[in-house]
Amino acid sequence: MAESTGSISVIIPTLNEAAELPETLRRLRLVPEVREVIIADGGSRDDTVKLAQEAGRMVVNCESGRGRQLRAGAERATGEVVLFLHADTWVPPAAGRALLACLARPGVVAGGFYKVFRDPPSWLVRGSRFKCWWRLLVARRVMADQGIFLRRETLTRIGGVPDVPLMEEFELCKRLRLLGRIALADATVVTSARKFRKLGVLRTYALMWRVTAGYHRGVPLEELRRWYEGEGVKRNA
Repeated sequence: MAESTGSISVIIPTLNEAAELPETLRRLRLVPEVREVIIADGGSRDDTVKLAQEAGRMVVNCESGRGRQLRAGAERATGEVVLFLHADTWVPPAAGRALLACLARPGVVAGGFYKVFRDPPSWLVRGSRFKCWWRLLVARRVMADQGIFLRRETLTRIGGVPDVPLMEEFELCKRLRLLGRIALADATVVTSARKFRKLGVLRTYALMWRVTAGYHRGVPLEELRRWYEGEGVKRNA
């Protein structure tokens, strides 16, 4: 199968990510296909914006809320492909090549990477790579911390990133499934397990399940955000 060609714009939503952002940016510099990195900042009070600017990256200031931040960043993107990436998720050098090859598959409109956690606090969070495959098979979606990528023209067709305060990857994948398949690229990203360390593994999973169940029951997204943030889980945006 021939690989697709194209340039990649990476959108990173941030809120007080000075500790995590520099290493993420360093690793992105090793991906040849990345044309630009846009930091969509939701009002950081630390050195996040300063570090991004010192690294020569575009900074877009916007209202806090990951969906809103991703939407604002994507509106400034110029690459043929857009990759939404968390500030604490590290991509391998081959990520760009794997991403473009994934989008070249027949019927594929978007995708994500396999994911593992670095320094997992418990055996309960192991097996993440398998869970990525299982989630896509059963629920036909990928999680935001896997990285989500699609062609910029596809993003335009679905009206851009949903302007929502939470569950943006659920809403995004729902719209994308109407156009074609979501697939996994042949590359693995490494993301932080900090939310598990902060709240505890079982409490974190319980919160995720509660919020997901609430979403499927139709609980308003602002209410779900209050549930999530009320538990003190540190979010990227």
